[in-house]
Amino acid sequence: MQTSSDPTRKPDSFRVGQRVHFAGQPRRVGTVRYVGPVEGYGGDWVGVDWDEDGQGKHDGSHNGVRYFTARGLHTASFVRSHNLSSGVSLLEALETRYRAQSTKEEEDEMYVLSARNKKVTIELLGKHQIEDKFSRFEELTTASLAYLGVSFPGPRDKISSTLPNLKELDLTGNLLSDWNDISIICEGLPTLTALNLSNDSMSPVIHCMPQLSNIRILVLNRTGVLWDQMEALKDALPQVEELHLMGNHLRKITPMSSDFVQGFDTLRLLNLDNNCISTWDEIVKFSQLHRLEQLFLNNNNLNHISYPDCGKLDKPSNECGNGSEERSSIPFKSLCSLYLGGNNIEDLASVDSLNSFPNLMDIRLSGNPVADVGKGGVAIFVIVARIAKMKMLNGSEVGPRERKDSEIRYVRLVMSKCNGDLEEIRRLHPRFYELKKIHGLDDERPTTEASGPQKMASGLISITLKCVGASMGEKTPLVKKLPSTATVGKLKNLCLSFFKLKSVKPILFLKEEGSPLPILLEDDMATLVELGVGNDSTILVDELS
Repeated sequence: MQTSSDPTRKPDSFRVGQRVHFAGQPRRVGTVRYVGPVEGYGGDWVGVDWDEDGQGKHDGSHNGVRYFTARGLHTASFVRSHNLSSGVSLLEALETRYRAQSTKEEEDEMYVLSARNKKVTIELLGKHQIEDKFSRFEELTTASLAYLGVSFPGPRDKISSTLPNLKELDLTGNLLSDWNDISIICEGLPTLTALNLSNDSMSPVIHCMPQLSNIRILVLNRTGVLWDQMEALKDALPQVEELHLMGNHLRKITPMSSDFVQGFDTLRLLNLDNNCISTWDEIVKFSQLHRLEQLFLNNNNLNHISYPDCGKLDKPSNECGNGSEERSSIPFKSLCSLYLGGNNIEDLASVDSLNSFPNLMDIRLSGNPVADVGKGGVAIFVIVARIAKMKMLNGSEVGPRERKDSEIRYVRLVMSKCNGDLEEIRRLHPRFYELKKIHGLDDERPTTEASGPQKMASGLISITLKCVGASMGEKTPLVKKLPSTATVGKLKNLCLSFFKLKSVKPILFLKEEGSPLPILLEDDMATLVELGVGNDSTILVDELS
């Protein structure tokens, strides 16, 4: 790794903390953790802790002597220095990627066998034109230098003259770690707006502020960058619109001078997928980023979400929603997409809270217990009905017909289970009375009398039954009208009769629009309406293996 005082100088020897890759294998990247003798062997060795699990042979100890502590049991190796590379400059990597000629061995491997089993050389159509185009560096607007061992920038002026029009640069999986080197690269590329440093182990220490003033998209996935570093960098990123921090083991959001993250005035997209955030209070710290439109929180450890209490925000106003309040104090005021897939959310109160986000329309909840019927969650139609403004759920559009059907099914489900306690219904189902009125069901009253909701719920529904079991053979799907209060166990028996199945133990699945997988109907005592089976639903009939 180079120092900022001389970005063109390569190191004379390896040192602890330096990023390296195995010679000839630029994707096998690691960090030097030890340089010196190893007991029982001559000469000096370099102890490397590799980035990928399983690439080493030990944990930093050898023959009972510990030389360093590696990340894992099999991530470390002792290597002779001639088997390691300290990397190349950005411009050297550019030459390798776009101007290197194919070797004779590579070209000899490009052939097909003729009918007489003779090799016929392949010539790629347009190959020379493409090579010629990419070799004119001054015309490049996009460059991908992933996994080429870039460890230092090279002369800033030469970078500028070589790549005057470069707008997008991918430096994934290289040996860069010093923010000063990143500053030199960005200063040398005045038109650069998108920079990808994924899988580069960036230093947690920022000695002086790098100049990233033109960067609009910054990708720092799996770089180890925590929010402390982002706070230190934010003044250097006055125009950043997209910030990607996937897989960085983030647990805490640590604003520099307030309870809430400030600055980042142009940020529209924040990607925090695959981190370790477990409490919604950490996410609330982003609620005053007033241009934030998309927030990615997939695969964290969140178990509950809620809309922030405006009275607790770090603002002079103590009320939210009054006419005198400044628009800027509304939490998450521009957020329209919130992706929460693969978390641990299991309460419907979290789902209901999404109605409070003023502009939220695109939501992902797949992979949470609350959205998994098999884990005690609810069906897709319940989520659609409970979130009023949602236009997209789990990547699928929620159209007007699906919304109407879902809301009516939801109302009927609630009416079939309620006990007449109006306050309890209002607490557990905040949209119930609103939806009854919208769909003209307001004259129905939730009571325990047989002439009330149970009579309505026991009405006939039309469902399509399809056999999908391997031993059932090809059978024509059937459309049947059944009582919505029929149980799953009753429907299984009916399927045996309808399809004349013998020696088969059926299992049923509900195929729902917008759901990637059918939902297993495993409770034989549950009624169809309780499980969300409504008019025009499709039931798949399979067999227990």
